[in-house]
Amino acid sequence: MEVKEPNARYLNRGDTHQTEVGTLPIDWSAIPLSDLLTAKQLGGNYKNGATETAWPLIKMGNLGRGQIDCEKVEYVHTSTPPSARDRLQAGDVLFNTRNTLDLVGKVAIWRDELPEAYFNSNIMRMCFDPERVGSSAYMNYVLNTSRSVSALRAIATGTTSVAAIYSRDFSNVFLPIPDSKTEQQSIADTLGGADALIDSLEQLLTKKRQIKQGAMQELLTGRRRLLQDTRAWRQVPLGKLGRWSGGMTPSMARVDYWSPAEVPWLSSGDLKAAQLSESAKSVSNAAIRDGTTRVVPPKSVVLVMRSGILRKYLPVGITLKPMAINQDLKAIQPNDEVTAEFLLHALTFWGEGILATCLKSGTTVESIEFHWLKAFTIVLPPIPEQDAIAEALSAMDTEITALEAHLTKARALKQAMAQALLTGRIRLVEPSA
Repeated sequence: MEVKEPNARYLNRGDTHQTEVGTLPIDWSAIPLSDLLTAKQLGGNYKNGATETAWPLIKMGNLGRGQIDCEKVEYVHTSTPPSARDRLQAGDVLFNTRNTLDLVGKVAIWRDELPEAYFNSNIMRMCFDPERVGSSAYMNYVLNTSRSVSALRAIATGTTSVAAIYSRDFSNVFLPIPDSKTEQQSIADTLGGADALIDSLEQLLTKKRQIKQGAMQELLTGRRRLLQDTRAWRQVPLGKLGRWSGGMTPSMARVDYWSPAEVPWLSSGDLKAAQLSESAKSVSNAAIRDGTTRVVPPKSVVLVMRSGILRKYLPVGITLKPMAINQDLKAIQPNDEVTAEFLLHALTFWGEGILATCLKSGTTVESIEFHWLKAFTIVLPPIPEQDAIAEALSAMDTEITALEAHLTKARALKQAMAQALLTGRIRLVEPSA
């Protein structure tokens, strides 16, 4: 399933005119947001909390850029039943009037994510002039372009932590609007199709990750074995599984240590994937020759030892080529008791346990105590079982990586489509005469 660029008519120069939002087709207009609205309604000021009732309440934290997140929802308290006027209807465009300076002005559309829901007083429901607007979905998309987000942020008032946008200033926010309501709907339908694909890929990716997590739970604890091997599994501390080494940072003052860029030099920010072959920076052979950093061989397993990311998870990767590492990382070159591929999966699986037992306390940046890490034990099967487990989990990783790439491509294509369609650069209907 792919997103394809729609059948499009590319405009000639004579078909355009200059407006407050740049060049638009001659049959499009730049219209102030204030002129497109017939009504603006704030939600109710309801007592609410986590205790579930019959009345889910959409608050500013639920509004994203274009979509509404209902994963964490609070509920109207039974002591103050909500008014029917504040009940959400499919197609309602919601505007976040108060938030931080970066987040105020978020716009999202309600798509009946829940059977019944209401909205609170920090959110405004926008009602558009039916003579000019034929699609609330179009308005949701156009209000979430980078130009519109910037225009809304420009009219926000307040501090960095508490800011507000008032409807009296909507006259300063111009939006590109096709004169044809049919074209508005066509654009919304096309971008909606792209969103549907993205949603399906996200759901599939979540499912595949859950399947892999379940497989790791079964395979790496010995609950399920892939081979008919009755030999016992052993509890082995990480310090006994290979040769550990730490990294260093060459002097930034020495240009010859960084140029020419000959050997990839890993830092914590580079451990975003399990397979490590590239890095943001590289060092020269001179830096290595002078002992200002260390190079680890291929099939070394690398862990982040110091970084704010350790608040969330433990990044782990395996080198595919000789690579240098910095002082925030540790690398282990596995011995004959363990394969590098199995150790990669085992450390990923046991990462939560490592962080729970090995993080230092009282430090400004999260870091792992090395001697605690070496004492941490994992369950180790015989080598043939290690190979079978690593092969099964790596196959899952390959599938997940392919899905992630597909999702990234779909998001990029949708963004490009939105940029072209919401400026009239690409037309889905014949321009009016």
